[in-house]
Amino acid sequence: MSVWDDLVGQERVVEQLTAAAVAARAVAAGGGAGAGSAMTHAWLFTGPPGSGQATAARAFAAALQCTSPDLELGGTPGCGFCDGCHTVLAGSHADVKTVRNDGLSIPVRDMRELVLRASSYPTGGRWSVILLDDAHRLTEQAANALLKGVEEPSPRTVWLLCAPSVQDVLPTIRSRCRLLVLRTPPAPAVADMLVRRDGVDPALAEVAAHASQGDLDRARRLAVDEQVRARRADVLRIPLEVSDIGGCLAAAQRLVDTAKADAEQLAETRDAKETGDLKAAYGAAEGLGSRAPRGMAGAIKELEKRQKSRATRTRRETLGVALIELLGFYRDVLALQLGSTGALANQDQRTALERVASAGPPESTLRRIEAVLACRTALDRNVDPLLAVEAMTIALRAG
Repeated sequence: MSVWDDLVGQERVVEQLTAAAVAARAVAAGGGAGAGSAMTHAWLFTGPPGSGQATAARAFAAALQCTSPDLELGGTPGCGFCDGCHTVLAGSHADVKTVRNDGLSIPVRDMRELVLRASSYPTGGRWSVILLDDAHRLTEQAANALLKGVEEPSPRTVWLLCAPSVQDVLPTIRSRCRLLVLRTPPAPAVADMLVRRDGVDPALAEVAAHASQGDLDRARRLAVDEQVRARRADVLRIPLEVSDIGGCLAAAQRLVDTAKADAEQLAETRDAKETGDLKAAYGAAEGLGSRAPRGMAGAIKELEKRQKSRATRTRRETLGVALIELLGFYRDVLALQLGSTGALANQDQRTALERVASAGPPESTLRRIEAVLACRTALDRNVDPLLAVEAMTIALRAG
């Protein structure tokens, strides 16, 4: 066991980060400039969805804070068992700040607070580490605030930024970061992980690994949650239901309603807990009525605003997953039409794939793929979800 175990199919990245952690230890011990040649103060982790950018960044943070006794004997940082590794992976290390934004963007106020924190010296660990998930969600002002922190780093501060691609980060920021590109994990490696770590049946693990198209989080949800598998099956019925306008509109409405229901289900328990925790933090007791502690009403209003933004993002992400599944379906259709003998992502839907493949030429399939991509673009531009999805389903029929 080590901090790198959850990085599936990323051997090259693990090798680079391990070398950097070794160099960072030499720097912390007072080594010269040459000792830290593999280490730098800012890193940018990129890769396709589910490839494990945040997982890699968190593992690297743990390796930087590793306190294993074996290090004195030449061991490799990142044992996974010591207090340093354990607290980082559990999210409780005092010198590792992980920032995850549930809303649609990261505001400048939050980034200024982070830059101020980055100027402080680590309290107990060797490094002060700031892990910024979803760095591509920075507003322009927030990105400029981050640039100041990356341009003028404290000597013992490390920035770990995660984004889907290097193009999603401002050139002025990415030019000051060392780039790590994660690849899409191969399906056999994902299936092995599901069997080994989650105890999933090998046959189900293989289906989930291929259906997820390399997204580790998605593969795990498909493997362990029957409702997720049922929603996927519902999405993959859409190509068979868009034979007329009525079917197109019904499929679009169902897809949007499902995304909304998923967001509400996720928010119901989480929002109530957050509100309860906030009231407890203000010392509010049951039955106080209007006698709320000073400042609590404003804090609750701000929390509700963040929760609403998070619900909007969750609905979009759920729709995004459905569109990715449709893209995978039509890609498999195209592969069958072109006579490809490679593995299909949706092998469990073979009958439906062959039915759609026999109904038209490859050119029609390409037009349908373009329709799904156009829907994704429309959603990114804040087009009303139902209108965007209706336009897509009608285009799928006309394709």
